[in-house]
Amino acid sequence: MTAQPVTIGKPLSLRDLVDVARGSRPVQLCDEARARVQTSREAIEEIVRAGDAGPFVYGVNTGFGALAETRISQADITALQKNLVRSHACGVGPNLGRAEVRAMMVLRAQVVALGCSGVRPLVVDLLVAMLNADVVPRVPSQGSVGASGDLAPLAHLALALMGEGEVLTADGKTEPSLGALQRAGLEPVVFAAKEGLALINGTQYMTALGALAVVRAQELATMADICGATSLEALKGTKTPFDARLMQLRPHPGQAAVAANLRQLLADSPLMASHKDCGKVQDPYSLRCMPQVHGATRDALAYAAEVLRVEANSVTDNPTVLFDQDGALELVSGGNFHGQPVALALDLAAIACAELCNISERRVEQLVNPALSSGLPPFLAKNSGLHSGFMIAQVTSASLVSENKVLCHPASVDSIPSSAGREDHVSMGSISAKKLAEVVRNAENVLAIELMVACAGVELRRPLQAAKAIEAAFASVREVVKSLEEDRPLYLDFEALARHVVAGNVRSAVEAAVGPLA
Repeated sequence: MTAQPVTIGKPLSLRDLVDVARGSRPVQLCDEARARVQTSREAIEEIVRAGDAGPFVYGVNTGFGALAETRISQADITALQKNLVRSHACGVGPNLGRAEVRAMMVLRAQVVALGCSGVRPLVVDLLVAMLNADVVPRVPSQGSVGASGDLAPLAHLALALMGEGEVLTADGKTEPSLGALQRAGLEPVVFAAKEGLALINGTQYMTALGALAVVRAQELATMADICGATSLEALKGTKTPFDARLMQLRPHPGQAAVAANLRQLLADSPLMASHKDCGKVQDPYSLRCMPQVHGATRDALAYAAEVLRVEANSVTDNPTVLFDQDGALELVSGGNFHGQPVALALDLAAIACAELCNISERRVEQLVNPALSSGLPPFLAKNSGLHSGFMIAQVTSASLVSENKVLCHPASVDSIPSSAGREDHVSMGSISAKKLAEVVRNAENVLAIELMVACAGVELRRPLQAAKAIEAAFASVREVVKSLEEDRPLYLDFEALARHVVAGNVRSAVEAAVGPLA
């Protein structure tokens, strides 16, 4: 990796996080952060030096959760941290992908680099080195309730730092972590007082998955404008409802951005000019209300992204090393590990992203239904009856939309007490994050289906040409999906176009033609 490094211990943007998660940028620890980490460690060392006669400090010389009042002798402090990580590595289910785990590692390193966790600098150094060597722990995707943070997933991450557990291989399998560390020239760490707790207590699972999903959803929001504009052209719609003067009368920022995109995408369209005086009074809501619907999604995603940005730069473990009014270090117990802010934001993001799918599927129905499509053949089949065209493409889209409605039930309204009632309210933010990621995956497919069908509609309007931007999108689609002259299995086309869309190729082609979109 030769790109500009992301500096751990300085403010982290979601773009920084995504870049490191995807492996496109290395990481480094800044000197100021190293000094902060060392200072916070001194508070822990002072407690350890006091021995069994010293203060009673949670997580340093006590048990955990409901066992917080159980005193641990100085001789067992190292074993306590090792046992904590081992006992909490209770995840189940499919493994997270490399990007998700790398995002967790970045976020965990960022938390301890803020200098309030009491770990030794070598712990942060190992996390940084593992990221740069692409040694990625195996983390099962299920097992967290979102407070005291994402304990089980983070324990699997910490297990690998100990040289235990497994890491992911390049081919998606797993291998013992010790061998992978040794091949990378890295030594496993023996956790000292508080270090095991400092690595597993926090919201880095839900924040990592949530950040990756929200960034993808924001990218899809622009793609939804391109898909919707292509459908509007194919359906002989008008851009009149996107008038800037209308947007000023209801100045939601997302609505204004979408309307501006649509005006840019539909500018100087010969196809639109051809039906200027057709007598149609108003388009269906799925066309006319794109600024209002897509825009509300954008505003909700912007809120979620800001919550995640704050969380990515927050100290979320417990207890926390702080300075008192006299400048002396002290450990303070609190609840920053609770994932409620993130859980609520991610539930909202899932609902917002699902709405892109809801309105997209309605546009597909407009395209394939001859009663609604302004003269297009049934299901866009050139010989309908003998051929079914895109009949089942709409059914697939409807299936994904229905699935999203189930996934959008908020996880954050649930709470099951744990740890013998000590942890009596939890966020379920991890489930919010998992559901959001699934909704985003569904949205990628729904929008790919709409774009494929809309391009078929534009093609059936030939010899009329669509707007310059829409023709650029059409040409990009035809790079991976050929015209539907007769029935064929479409599943490979869906997969190819979804990959093409997610890679940003369609948007790049459009922006090359008409300039940047919001």
